[in-house]
Amino acid sequence: ELENQLTAKSKTLGELKQSLALNGSAEQTPEAQSLRIAELCELKDSIVNQVAQLKASMESILEQWRAYDEIYAEVSLMTTRYLYCIDQCKPSGEEASLEALKKQVKTLQ
Repeated sequence: ELENQLTAKSKTLGELKQSLALNGSAEQTPEAQSLRIAELCELKDSIVNQVAQLKASMESILEQWRAYDEIYAEVSLMTTRYLYCIDQCKPSGEEASLEALKKQVKTLQ
């Protein structure tokens, strides 16, 4: 039981020492604090610039996707038309005459 109490007291003492070390480092000289503030401002500016670059990059990517969607819709429509024309141009019998094919082409035009 004494060992447990001693271990608990030792742990509490370690926590107090750690807390004191943290508080001591918080009480820096004004010069050190102003340097730290300058470092933080530089970091903030760097992050702001990175965010601006990311926004510009994302806008560019979004514009490319819009163009892709438009082109895809156009190609899809052309493919559908092509398949329809192919389907309509199929000869009705096993073999079609040249005249019948010419007539179908004229009709489609």
